[in-house]
Amino acid sequence: MTARTDLETLMARLVLKDREAFRALFSATSAKLFGVCLRVLKDRGEAEDALQEVYVKIWNRADRYSSTGHSPMTWLITVARNHAIDRLRARRADSDIGDPDLVLSDPAPGPEARAIAAAEARRISECFGELEQARADAVRGAYFEGASYAALAERFDVPLNTMKTWLRRSLMTLKDCLSR
Repeated sequence: MTARTDLETLMARLVLKDREAFRALFSATSAKLFGVCLRVLKDRGEAEDALQEVYVKIWNRADRYSSTGHSPMTWLITVARNHAIDRLRARRADSDIGDPDLVLSDPAPGPEARAIAAAEARRISECFGELEQARADAVRGAYFEGASYAALAERFDVPLNTMKTWLRRSLMTLKDCLSR
């Protein structure tokens, strides 16, 4: 993974519409952002489409990222996650209209992709094991199911700011674990 300062430099160059910076940013982050899209959408083809749209958003909105202490990777993941959730919600709204019998291709990943996904899933599961159960469930709800902070605060019967703190600290713990 590219260092935070390198990503910040690429983001600054991206504001100036530097195509080489965009290529470098894509190379450094596309696998991670694809994983985010795939985890939310659970469909490889749709995740690939979403990833393309995410990078168009990043190109057009790079000026919205500012180095205020937040990691550029955090901003990129947020853009990808929010876009994937929007697509998921749109898909659910359209599912009432569509015909499920018209599925043309097998959306299942191949053996290599399944092996890689299984290894990553084990690694992530081990890191989730380092969190308290309630905090792990809150992270899953927020980032895998798309639940809002308010809904999670209500579900776990804690104040909204407490939920935000839980999620932030839990993500920092997960990041530390995954970087080992």
